[in-house]
Amino acid sequence: MSLFDLSGQRALVSGASRGLGLQMAGALARAGADLVITARDVASLEEPRRQLESYGNTVECVALDLQHEESIQAAVETATATGHLDILVNNAGCNIRKPAMDVRWEDWNTILDTNLRGMFFMTQRVAESMLIRQRGRVINIGSVTSVFGYAGLGPYCASRGGVKQLTMSMADEFGPHGITVNCLAPGWFRTAQNDVLYQDKEWLEYLVDRIPLRRPGKAEDLDGAVVFLASDASSYVTGQTLLVDGGISTGATRAMPRSSS
Repeated sequence: MSLFDLSGQRALVSGASRGLGLQMAGALARAGADLVITARDVASLEEPRRQLESYGNTVECVALDLQHEESIQAAVETATATGHLDILVNNAGCNIRKPAMDVRWEDWNTILDTNLRGMFFMTQRVAESMLIRQRGRVINIGSVTSVFGYAGLGPYCASRGGVKQLTMSMADEFGPHGITVNCLAPGWFRTAQNDVLYQDKEWLEYLVDRIPLRRPGKAEDLDGAVVFLASDASSYVTGQTLLVDGGISTGATRAMPRSSS
């Protein structure tokens, strides 16, 4: 189990004020990591900080808006002023659900600037110190839409597909320097962003029928995956997209009837 021990390491988790980001930060803390957590509104991190500190780790809160280069630069400078970063979890992201014909220029820019451009330049800044130390773990949070396309999610699917490709490019570039870069891609998890969908009983039944494990994801289903990718257990894993999706990416459409034989 020492392969999964993150004691003495420091992880930055972006977008950690709630939901899956907060859950993954908690998993890393329970594995021993000290934390830097970010959100656009740093005040929203006070309660998460208290929750995460209960695991006995240090937790620093930093403001970060991925749409602005100066915010990325300031956030990384603040985070590294008190110690180096061993782990980066690029979780912060956004979505705007609209039919393709209703998407505005501004919608596209908001989603791609946050989910893809912002992720790239956040990694670039953090990687500066990782390259000096010749070691690091970068975990880009993608989605099942990194490999699947869904109607009404055009810009979002484009951004998450880009995350998958960006992960492979960075893995190739940073690998010789001891830095692994992987994409953790959750399937259908109930979050604040998509809660309205889960209130539709008919849609939820349709979704569950497509998931071999017959349920949407629970936040804690990501714990093992994020710790694995952050730890020495994954030291020979890079450039990969790990789908934690209950099997929906198998392409199942409905349950097959049981044979009577």
